Amino acid sequence: MPEEFADLRGRRDVVAEPAARPETIEADALVVFLTEGGVGTGACGAVDRATGGLLARLVAAGEISGKRFECVPLLAPPGVRAAQALVVGLGRREDLDAGTLHRAAATAARMLAGRPRARVALVADDTWTVRQLEQAVAGAVAGMVGQDLYRAEKKRTRFGTTIWVAAAPDAVARGSAIGAGVNLARRLVNTSPDDIYPQTFAEEAAAVAGRTGMEIEIWDEERLARERCRAILAVGRGSHRPPRLVILRHRGPGAADGPPGLALVGKGVTFDSGGLSLKPSESMLTMKCDMAGAAAVLGAAATIATLALPVHLVAAVGLVENMTGPAAYKLGDVITARSGTTIEVHNTDAEGRIVLADVLDVVRELKPRRIIDAATLTGACMVALGHDVAGLFTNDQPLCDALAAAARAVGEPVWQLPMYADYDDQIASEVADIKNVGDGRWGGAITAAKFLERFVGGIPWTHVDIAGPAFAEKPRPWIDGGGTGSMVRAFVEFARGS
Repeated sequence: MPEEFADLRGRRDVVAEPAARPETIEADALVVFLTEGGVGTGACGAVDRATGGLLARLVAAGEISGKRFECVPLLAPPGVRAAQALVVGLGRREDLDAGTLHRAAATAARMLAGRPRARVALVADDTWTVRQLEQAVAGAVAGMVGQDLYRAEKKRTRFGTTIWVAAAPDAVARGSAIGAGVNLARRLVNTSPDDIYPQTFAEEAAAVAGRTGMEIEIWDEERLARERCRAILAVGRGSHRPPRLVILRHRGPGAADGPPGLALVGKGVTFDSGGLSLKPSESMLTMKCDMAGAAAVLGAAATIATLALPVHLVAAVGLVENMTGPAAYKLGDVITARSGTTIEVHNTDAEGRIVLADVLDVVRELKPRRIIDAATLTGACMVALGHDVAGLFTNDQPLCDALAAAARAVGEPVWQLPMYADYDDQIASEVADIKNVGDGRWGGAITAAKFLERFVGGIPWTHVDIAGPAFAEKPRPWIDGGGTGSMVRAFVEFARGS
């Protein structure tokens, strides 16, 4: 059962104390955020006064700098009731944004979660905006959760209670929901592919829908066949675990009647061996993460429903295993997708776009005003943008601009790549309408996006290639290695502005 959305409104593990003074809070640790240049007059200044100027003296001595994500513990500080104070750097005040606060709070929580703690208090500053506070809360929720799902002895332990001092309760509740969505996506990605496969992912989605009030449809292989989803079925043929397509719906209070205002679509390849175009072992090891797009869509949809955002949302994910069984699809095969478009297979490891061809066509029939898809689609996007930046591709510049602004507002870096018409020639096939890869090695992220564009029917659409940021191969100060929950926060922020 998805613990991330267990009665969020009634939970008391993340709470706000809007009128409390930091020095009066009994806790195992008190987290104080410090910008470069001194303690100032805000929340950090209040703690400094309570400790008789201790923080200011440490800053003057160079023991604390306030540089971004620096963490300095102070044991048994005078004048406060907490057992220790943890001073966390935010960098320069003029550079402070929601993304920095998210990572700073996550860094503090990750450090403190290295041992069990009953109560941890974090002190909000009255100069933070509501969005900044929400992202800080979400960061702390994510930071205390590790990837060690299968370890008998956990490296990270959730706090019994997280207290946000001098913070608005509504903002804390929203931030907690956003953090839960991120953690849901991370948990799904970090789960062994022998435990998360199309059927079990669909069962997780059903449990999430039940907890958050979303409607859900699950298409099994018989329904997929009736719906002519031959592309999904072709990719899934090599596995003994049949594919699924999951459709979730949320109609928030005040949402306009008629077709959905927003469709989120996710690639859910629960394990990608490469098929007959077999990946080498080192490339296959992390391929449990190839469903990170589907995980992000489910995490975002659950958060949007929990927050009761006034949007009519449909979320759809295509779920397959890409394996090498005796019925596996082959190079040279021609697949007729649900839309009627024929696809010549040149590489069975370019399977995500084939899956999404059918999912996008299902969504297209619902006539949403906008479509956004998320997929760990191409290594080429990582070559272009590295591990930390998601690529954006679009047929509608205003939609892409709005999504990019939402992502940057919450600290998720994105960058748009071109979609020139000349790239269409690179996916032209001599024997079918299109082929599933471009010509040669170059521009692979763009030709993959041009492939997807064929299936959206002219509806405003933006594709997000999260191959880089969806999975951290090594830990960062603010997050353990493994799934990151990439784009969950951006999608929620976009939906809030819709």
